[in-house]
Amino acid sequence: MSSTPLLQPRSLKPVSSSSDRAGYQVYMETFGCQMNEYDTELVRSIMKARGFQFTPVDEEADVILFNTCAIRENAHNRLYGHLARYKARKKERGLVIGVLGCMAQNLKQELLETRSWIDVLVGPDAYRRLPDLLTDALEHQRRGLAVDLSEFETYAQIVPDRNGGVNGWIAVMRGCDNFCSFCVVPYTRGRERSRDPESILEEAQRLASHGVRQITLLGQNVNSYRSGEWDFARLLVRVADVPGIQRIRFTSPHPKDFPPALLEAVAQHPIICNQIHLPLQSANDRMLERMGRGYTRREYLNLVDAIQKKGPIVLTTDLICGFCGETDAEFQETYDLMKELEYQAAFVFKYSERKHTIAARKYPDDISEQVKGNRTNQLIEFQKEISLKHNQALIGTEVDVLIEGNAKKSDQQWMGHTEHNVTVVWPKESSTHLLGDLVSVSIQDATPSTLYGMPHSHK
Repeated sequence: MSSTPLLQPRSLKPVSSSSDRAGYQVYMETFGCQMNEYDTELVRSIMKARGFQFTPVDEEADVILFNTCAIRENAHNRLYGHLARYKARKKERGLVIGVLGCMAQNLKQELLETRSWIDVLVGPDAYRRLPDLLTDALEHQRRGLAVDLSEFETYAQIVPDRNGGVNGWIAVMRGCDNFCSFCVVPYTRGRERSRDPESILEEAQRLASHGVRQITLLGQNVNSYRSGEWDFARLLVRVADVPGIQRIRFTSPHPKDFPPALLEAVAQHPIICNQIHLPLQSANDRMLERMGRGYTRREYLNLVDAIQKKGPIVLTTDLICGFCGETDAEFQETYDLMKELEYQAAFVFKYSERKHTIAARKYPDDISEQVKGNRTNQLIEFQKEISLKHNQALIGTEVDVLIEGNAKKSDQQWMGHTEHNVTVVWPKESSTHLLGDLVSVSIQDATPSTLYGMPHSHK
């Protein structure tokens, strides 16, 4: 940690004790993946234990925190826009502004040099130090930095502060050892380390006791989970056996080392959803080698074949367009494999170079933004066609849906997901359906992203 004078004076009320600190209000925004959402729950828990309070209204806040993502360019741009907006308000009100998470870790030097109004920078392994750094900023106007990576930190004993609902996330491990050439995660979240399974099971039991009905287990590569004699398949089954839990999901496995026992668990256990997110990134072997993915097109297809032989397990994927040196013919291979496999859904991203990655050091980012954009849009539009085909095939059938809350567009409609993770919307009935119920819905219409229906029966 470094402590240097803050560049902007502030006129906040003095703090003389931990109990007084309860007067400070914190507003927090989260960018990025489910792991970041989970980390925000950890941060809230750590902060509240030290007397800080959280507010959903930024105008009421003394502290503004951003939990950031370093994976995509869009997340960077959103953060910079937000920081610019709060710069003026900081001058007016003397706000303390903190940047947490992956961007704080990966771009610390750039942020310190170009965004001088940031008071606190804290990486993903240093959240326990956040209350002290904020207190130092609030009381003594000192800038704080904590970006050391840890080989041991898993936050296993921190009870996340959740906002309710029927969905819960549990991080079973942190960090990554894969070092895909395009990915910054090993540099922002450190090396792989797995949580103690007993702490994970305790967290699952606690979630179930608070009304959570669907749990998603999180890790950069869950296949790599190891704790003594426990592997991920064993852990997954044990979490699925927790009373009260109706559905279990996990993300993400890596195609290079997908264990047969994990596939067996997905195929056999009634609580584990028959949907696997299996990132492809590219279907061209030269691109896969450059990306450092650790598998070939043929090996990926062999894994898909093994999955499909186990039964009706649907696949979703991630794809990158315009990686360094990708030719039109190599892109076409990815398009053709999408056509062959017909994923239920695909998350398609335009390649954006990340500082400190292997690709940034080794390969020129030589595909134009126009070509990247065209390829990305082509895959997105093609995937919409495939998803629509899948969803229209469900018209006239019944699907089991877990009620997760109100639909986005109307509080007169319920929203949930099928076992295959497809969004379903249907009218609320004045009968017995409640949040967390598993309901059979008769599908009447479909778009590429959503199924529409009527409730058939209560389960």
